[in-house]
Amino acid sequence: MEGAFYNRFERHAHGEGLKGHSTHYCPGCGHGLVHKFMAEAIDELGIQDRTIAVSPVGCSVFLYYYLDVGNTQAAHGRAPAVALGHKMANPDSIVLSYQGDGDLASIGLAEVMQAAQLGLPMTFIFINNAVYGMTGGQMAPTTLMDMRTTTTPTGRTRLTGEPLKVAETIAQLDGPMYVERVALYDSKQRNRAKKAITKAFRLQAENRGLAFVEVLAECPTHLKMTPVEAEKWVEKAMTAVFPLGVKKDIEVEPWFDLGTPNFEPDAMAAAIGATSDSPERFAEAFPSHLDAHDVAIKFAGAGGDGAQTVAALTARAGINEGYDSTYIPSYGPESRGGTSYADVHVAEEEVLSPASPEPHVLVAFNAPSMDKFAPHVRHGGTVIYDSSVIEKVPEVDPSIRMVGVPCTQIALDLGKAMVKNVVALGALQAATGLFPVATFHQAMAQALKNHCALLPLNEEAFHWGQEGAKAVLGEE
Repeated sequence: MEGAFYNRFERHAHGEGLKGHSTHYCPGCGHGLVHKFMAEAIDELGIQDRTIAVSPVGCSVFLYYYLDVGNTQAAHGRAPAVALGHKMANPDSIVLSYQGDGDLASIGLAEVMQAAQLGLPMTFIFINNAVYGMTGGQMAPTTLMDMRTTTTPTGRTRLTGEPLKVAETIAQLDGPMYVERVALYDSKQRNRAKKAITKAFRLQAENRGLAFVEVLAECPTHLKMTPVEAEKWVEKAMTAVFPLGVKKDIEVEPWFDLGTPNFEPDAMAAAIGATSDSPERFAEAFPSHLDAHDVAIKFAGAGGDGAQTVAALTARAGINEGYDSTYIPSYGPESRGGTSYADVHVAEEEVLSPASPEPHVLVAFNAPSMDKFAPHVRHGGTVIYDSSVIEKVPEVDPSIRMVGVPCTQIALDLGKAMVKNVVALGALQAATGLFPVATFHQAMAQALKNHCALLPLNEEAFHWGQEGAKAVLGEE
């Protein structure tokens, strides 16, 4: 196998000429040098075929163009969480989580703290150049006091907080076994940085624990300095605030042994209590009378109306019938009274987007939801609403059917106000013919398998919802 650095960087000029051997980093940037040290450590330890690098958001977002190892691109700040997933799924892998100061110490601080406290053998490389490099030079958590950035044009003050000392913070946790801060401003410091990075990988390769290396790096572009001037600034200004050296180094015997995870379908099904038995199907065909390939439905109301529950039931019904079905919840922080809506798709082949901004069907439980979403129902669609609480309906396209069913009143008559959502589900079935009645009954039975005594009430609520919708439709 070739070394851990690619021979050519395909991102630049298709890998041709001088540009194919140059990184995208600005002259004097510390990222390229750290990449070199990581690649050398991976080669020296013979772990290239086991290594997975998690790329962050930031200047080093293109890490995967340079390191010839497994690579995953993480969302902003989420590299530690992604790295943790890789390590748990493949314990023999060598996982590298690589982040800059904005990515790790700001939006990703919670992730790195929790991952570090867990202490699984992983390698964290943290590049601290005291500024948001890629996005325009804004103040970072590590920006020095009085330092000017695009968001602190007169200098950082106490009102924006003190610089965050990440290495010291991580070292206080019980999980990590090795934490060190290094720099790159001269040959001596570069040698120390290379040794620290190599040690961080070696400790993981030996299954000893989590290692965290903070690297003070130069950003000449946003410092508005030459590379040499930037090195001097790191040496004088940054090390005064972020002292170099080992912050934690403890002896730990190799301990991590998860064994080989078993991803066989039967084993995974047993682990979550699932079954390989296919549910009975009742629909003869996809409900193409609603849409040729993909039916979008929106359930909306207040917290406590049960929109999320019936949305999940509808998605489950679609899956039982063998279709691709998605359910995306959206709700406010209140468990009762806040806004709550859910988007459901049922697709013949594949749901391409789970959102339902223009649904074929809207089920509205309160007036604010009716006013907000009814005008966006597609031409020829259907609106089902609780006429017990919605007295006035907004103007909509004449092609849209408005089906008002007194869901709350029916539920109260049945002695349980909470089943008004199942009343609405019955109305949905009668008004749209999305699936046969048996399909929904099966989904309800699955959802209530641990509360079987509630199933007759819910089936009755569903029935009266059907009758309510049929009465309205019969009057048209």
